[in-house]
Amino acid sequence: MVPEDIAGYVEKLKGRFAELEQKRGDPAIYSRAGEFKSLSQEHRKLATLFSDFDAWVKALKDIADNHELMASESDPEMRELAAAEIAELEKKAASLEDGIQLLLLPPDPNDSKNIIVGIKPAAGGDEAALFAGELCRAYMYFAEKQGWKVEILDQTDTDLGGIKDISFSLSGSDVYSLMKYESGVHRVQRVPETESGGRVHTSTVTVAVMPEAEEVELDIKPEDLRFDVFRSSGPGGQCVNTTDSAVRVTHIPTGLSVASQQEKSQHRNKEIALRILYARLLEQKQAEEAAKHAADKRSQVGTGDRSERIRTYNFPQNRVTDHRYNVSCFDLPKVMQGELDLILDQILKIACEQRLEELRNQQ
Repeated sequence: MVPEDIAGYVEKLKGRFAELEQKRGDPAIYSRAGEFKSLSQEHRKLATLFSDFDAWVKALKDIADNHELMASESDPEMRELAAAEIAELEKKAASLEDGIQLLLLPPDPNDSKNIIVGIKPAAGGDEAALFAGELCRAYMYFAEKQGWKVEILDQTDTDLGGIKDISFSLSGSDVYSLMKYESGVHRVQRVPETESGGRVHTSTVTVAVMPEAEEVELDIKPEDLRFDVFRSSGPGGQCVNTTDSAVRVTHIPTGLSVASQQEKSQHRNKEIALRILYARLLEQKQAEEAAKHAADKRSQVGTGDRSERIRTYNFPQNRVTDHRYNVSCFDLPKVMQGELDLILDQILKIACEQRLEELRNQQ
């Protein structure tokens, strides 16, 4: 039997779906790219919800029918077939219910946005820089599996092949809704290749996941920005460009500053620096708003808090543990090969249940 609260939520959303259909039918919407993208993603999400809900209702009905058949059927072979079908249907129904609960959550205003990811080594020196590179590659593999577009915006490598600093953008469907759980401090515990004594070292890497800002979201005046140009430098400070192509942009009111030297073109580096700066300013603005309205720390998960240790990658134990949701995965190599869903699926399920419980309590 379908729970009344879920059936009620779905029924209420049919009005919103009709409203979206009407808005999408207005030719003027195509001139507002950001709004059209957001409406289209919400429309697609609701269409999936209704389809999955119908399939779930049918699966529950089929389960009930098979139970009736087992109660009335005297043929052992028929009873066995009904029992086998019930097992398959229950598995299908459970999977559909998990997906429906996730789709029922009110949309995060950032879910339809593309993102900029920043990764930096923190404690641990060269070992932290090496893990920063491995974590970056894991995200790249995950993005490829999701069909997202990846663009490296800025990158500084270390002499040993690690990453000192990297920023890249991810664009596609549901990018922020999945990657927002990556913001924070990632801790790695393993024996470094350079460690002759076999001792386990602990290093940390910070990850920032920032939704890309749209012009209407930030009121930035031209006079609030200062641009400085300089020559690009490589490892050890060596000059790698004979022209002043690198650009640093500073937002004077906040003091936030971003430099880009990835490209040979000054114009391109200016564009990249502005994209990253705007994303950081939006992140700061949203974090301040979240802090004002948050009832407790849990409701700020996913807002880009980089001071919180969120996850540990323990190589000797082949374990990845997310400390916010107290979930673990014991297949670390697969996670590092981009199968982040091994840990994310657990996180999404718990986050969904917590949010639905909050919504029920608010009613």
